[in-house]
Amino acid sequence: MRAATLKEQRERGRRSVAVLPILYPKELLTAFEVHAVELWGPPGAPVGPEAARIQTYVCPLVRNALAFLASQRADVDAVLFPHTCDSIQGLATLAPDFGGCPKKVFRFTHPKGASRPSARRFVEEELRSLAKELAEWTGRPLDARKIREAVQLHRAVDEARATLLARRACSPLSDRELYDLLRRGEYLWPEDHLAELRAAVSGLARQPVQRGIPLMISGYVPEPMSLFDALEDAGAYVAADDYAAVGRRVLTSPIDLASDPFLALADAYFAYPPCPTRGADQAARMRWLLSVFERSGAKGLLVHELKFCEPELFDVPALRKAFGARSIPVLYVEGELEAELSGQTSTRLEAFVELLSGRARA
Repeated sequence: MRAATLKEQRERGRRSVAVLPILYPKELLTAFEVHAVELWGPPGAPVGPEAARIQTYVCPLVRNALAFLASQRADVDAVLFPHTCDSIQGLATLAPDFGGCPKKVFRFTHPKGASRPSARRFVEEELRSLAKELAEWTGRPLDARKIREAVQLHRAVDEARATLLARRACSPLSDRELYDLLRRGEYLWPEDHLAELRAAVSGLARQPVQRGIPLMISGYVPEPMSLFDALEDAGAYVAADDYAAVGRRVLTSPIDLASDPFLALADAYFAYPPCPTRGADQAARMRWLLSVFERSGAKGLLVHELKFCEPELFDVPALRKAFGARSIPVLYVEGELEAELSGQTSTRLEAFVELLSGRARA
């Protein structure tokens, strides 16, 4: 699907950019008619010798991405590296300088930590700098009206995604189908993705659909996607999402769309749910997650992390402590972007769901 979408967008006269996770100003790319294709690895064993340039104890997403970019299989015109973590920041140097990736490189640094006037000024300057680079690269003028329209389009996408996640129990879609839909936004043109999302919203039932034991899930990226098949087979479903790739990219509060579009984009960076990749206050994040858990009616927490993902792993002890203090069962599993879920992990998921089922009957 990604290759077909890239071809279609190229035929429409749009350039394409491969984007590393997680947060980046997709609105600016849309405003300049640039097609964003997110690069989450890709999953599976890395192809080519370039993966050996990364130490074995570094995030597999970075290792796989370097091998993929260097293999020349990425049919894109440029690559955008946001400063999500030190590993991706390092890749921004390795890929063009040592990995054999000849593409145009953009970099975007967003602020870490709490909202402060200095942080807002910093991200606004980064946004304006990137917009200037895109204007020079595409040969298109920097048009505030087009940027404002792109901001409004992506807010509509956010609202539809938020509705689907908040009303998960009312959806006829299985977890696998829902996440397939939500993740199509990683490569579809936003207007095309919005049409699909709105169709799914219109299909929501008025009352919850009976589907099994509700869980909350937290982690970096839902790979392998067969995880959702295993949960469904075990008799559970995802009632609340805290994936960095999904739930943490939905705004938690509105932004002023009538303001300067760069100010609106800067405001958005401080309106996302707490995330360790943005240096969120750990105590505030725990309070946020517990409130989401309680609203969802979930019976347990599944922590599904990417191996060696330092920002995420720093918060795991706090997760165990915060949820354990409320006697909420927690299961921790980790992976390395495997193509399929291991039998051992499937067994652990089954045992966890059985535990929650027993507690629900007691």
